[in-house]
Amino acid sequence: MDQNYMEWGSEASSSSSLPGPACIKENPPLSAETRWKDRAETVIIGGGCVGVSLAYHLAKAGMKDVVLLEKSELTAGSTWHAAGLTTYFHPGINLKKIHYDSIKLYEKLEEETGQVVGFHQPGSIRIATTPVRVDEFKYQMTRTGWHATEQYIIEPEKIQEMFPLLNMNKVLAGLYNPGDGHIDPYSLTMALAAGARKYGALLKYPAPVTSLKPRSDGTWDVETPQGSMRANRIVNAAGFWAREVGKMIGLEHPLIPVQHQYLVTSTIPEVKALKRELPVLRDLEGSYYLRQERDGLLFGPYESQEKMKVQDSWVTSGVPPGFGKELFQSDLDRIMEHVEVAMEMVPVLKKADIINIVNGPITYSPDILPMVGPHQGVRNYWVAIGFGYGIIHAGGVGKYLSDWIVHGEPPFDLIELDPNRYGKWTTTEYTEAKARESYGFNNIVGYPKEERFAGRPTQRVSGLYKTLESKCSMGFHAGWEQPHWFYKPGQDTRYRPSFRRTNWFEPVGSEYKQVMQRVGVIDLSPFGKFNIQGQDSIRLLDHVFANVIPKVGFTNISHMLTPKGRVYAELTVSHRSPGEFLLVTGSGSELHDLRWIEEVAVKGGYDIEIRNITDELGVLGVAGPHARKVLQKLTSEDLSDDVFKFLQTKSLKVSNIPVTAIRISYTGELGWELYHRREDSAALYDIIMNAGQEEGIDNFGTYAMNALRLEKAFRAWGSEMNCDTNPWEAGLEYFVKLNKPADFIGKQALKQIKAKGLKRRLVCLTLATDDVDPEGNESIWYDGKVVGNTTSGSYSYSIQKSLAFAYVPVELSKVGQQVEVELLGKNYPATVIQEPLVLTEPTRNRLQKKGGKDKI
Repeated sequence: MDQNYMEWGSEASSSSSLPGPACIKENPPLSAETRWKDRAETVIIGGGCVGVSLAYHLAKAGMKDVVLLEKSELTAGSTWHAAGLTTYFHPGINLKKIHYDSIKLYEKLEEETGQVVGFHQPGSIRIATTPVRVDEFKYQMTRTGWHATEQYIIEPEKIQEMFPLLNMNKVLAGLYNPGDGHIDPYSLTMALAAGARKYGALLKYPAPVTSLKPRSDGTWDVETPQGSMRANRIVNAAGFWAREVGKMIGLEHPLIPVQHQYLVTSTIPEVKALKRELPVLRDLEGSYYLRQERDGLLFGPYESQEKMKVQDSWVTSGVPPGFGKELFQSDLDRIMEHVEVAMEMVPVLKKADIINIVNGPITYSPDILPMVGPHQGVRNYWVAIGFGYGIIHAGGVGKYLSDWIVHGEPPFDLIELDPNRYGKWTTTEYTEAKARESYGFNNIVGYPKEERFAGRPTQRVSGLYKTLESKCSMGFHAGWEQPHWFYKPGQDTRYRPSFRRTNWFEPVGSEYKQVMQRVGVIDLSPFGKFNIQGQDSIRLLDHVFANVIPKVGFTNISHMLTPKGRVYAELTVSHRSPGEFLLVTGSGSELHDLRWIEEVAVKGGYDIEIRNITDELGVLGVAGPHARKVLQKLTSEDLSDDVFKFLQTKSLKVSNIPVTAIRISYTGELGWELYHRREDSAALYDIIMNAGQEEGIDNFGTYAMNALRLEKAFRAWGSEMNCDTNPWEAGLEYFVKLNKPADFIGKQALKQIKAKGLKRRLVCLTLATDDVDPEGNESIWYDGKVVGNTTSGSYSYSIQKSLAFAYVPVELSKVGQQVEVELLGKNYPATVIQEPLVLTEPTRNRLQKKGGKDKI
């Protein structure tokens, strides 16, 4: 064994200076353009596979004057040395579509452009060697069943047949994706470049961008040594130079380059003797990928966060000016434990010679996902940056961004790639800590409700953090820490993720009862909060929201729709004083929603002022049958039902603390949200908790709130509605006022959708399971076929069954309809029920006043 290590090590030292992997063909670059344009519709900065893909898609979509500027040559940076893996698989939901679009493009690119792309599709197998990994595969199967992607769980015998060089001793199962494989990144980029030119794009290099200057009309002056260019929009696709480009306009993009190594072997006789190409292998416990490279193997590990190397000097001092097609010194010691595991799993590696080691920079965002889309706070500045997996993302992201730019709205929901998910709280220290964690966690088990703890807490903690941190399990929400569930003495307080019910199940049941029977308090400070005022404020909000504008002193729930009638956002709108509004959205949508409103306001020339007051205000929710009784002790304001009505908003004092109180609760129970200065949070909390002792007041977290809102059939943005859904199918008719005079965004599209009729509807399902509950995104089966998907789910503590929202075909949406929900490889019978399962407090109240106790 030691001798083998020496074989690997001695080969490395002699080959580490090679320019790239065996798969890279160093073709001479195509001759650069001599033309120049003074005006451009879109300027793309960066000639890696992502930037070139966007140029190709925009030009193909018919956009004139698409210009790509590259500082040295196409593929310089991270593209040229990439291992080129392509896979349909993604553990998330929306990115499956990006992967699918990429592969479908790569399959036909050679025919379309005449350029060879070197695309191999032998399939790929993820290996499970532990029972929990088999559970993960089952979890991923139900999340893939309602997508176009082909995916199967295969038995060890089938794995052995497909990959005969594998040691099968530990193998329990495989997750197999036909059509996966690898592509030559250089050839792919050159084919996309040929396509972009064919459709009229100008690709200019070497043309480093030296300065970006925004103009008052929203256009940009882009300076290069060859001259300047006026652009209607710019797209930063600059790879590991993206930070430098951002700094030109005062933005600090949270990106960090990490070193990723892979090794290429010489010919291995057992590989050469194979009749067909091996599928790409991913050994998840060993944390590496392995694929055939000609008659040898290519092996790439993801080492632990302690051992991996971040190129932090590039963050502090900038990327070395001339860095383009260079590599870092290889470091085999760093990956030796992975080499050892790989040699045990694929024994032919023990005798293999290394002919090449590639150690190159790839760019990571804190959460490993790229940043794609328009950037809040800067007009007509778009990004496509932070690609840790640029080859598989390039084709799909180019199409996605092109569609958005050309049509004015995202083609489908991709909120997880929104560049505006980060903010001022995303420091360099945080970015480095998270990038280390994300890289090291590349192949860990992906549980539902997963939490990752590096870099926490950020500076963005609520005023209650210190009071609550020792009492609860916190979740991370856009930089904030928010209680998920609370524990009592003697309970298991550890973070125990699972595909089944785990240690929070019973405590959350207690919190549920707390709110239903007594009174509970929840920290809602992570909400995004905006103040809007000015002479055009009512006119603007009437245009962006499908609901009517609430009267002064009242609140409503309103939706921003896209021009095609999809649900871009859901907010609560409170009319505080004439023309002054408080808008509140979910934590993950803060800058996503703010950017949309700002863009509409600027384009329409509305005279308004928008202030983001998210970090200034704390929010406490008080909910349950005794909420009024507790709060009434602390204020002179009359909180009785007739005086402080449901959805009313008032400024008042709780004890001596000024608050804006809104009678609303996502629990559906009697409750208020109390908006106050963040520095008052701890004092306000203590006052309320002391006042509620007699009523048995206690804390509750977001897990209990989710169970409560599902029983009331309250929809959640990002689950039941998003840019993939229209309000009619989501059951939001009550909040959409087609008859209001204002021509709100999406109004005409909604009329057409209504006239055409719906194909699917959101329904509420109950199902009896054993120890597993729906989470959302599971497959719905009927008559042996997948017909829809869940959107969210929970255990219902009132009926002791599981509860889920799901989209099903209209013909299967009637109350009483039987379907099945797939959970961990088993189909559970489910029934469409009349919603809501539990009536809201205002509805119960109204029925009681009408004498309808029997109905309740």
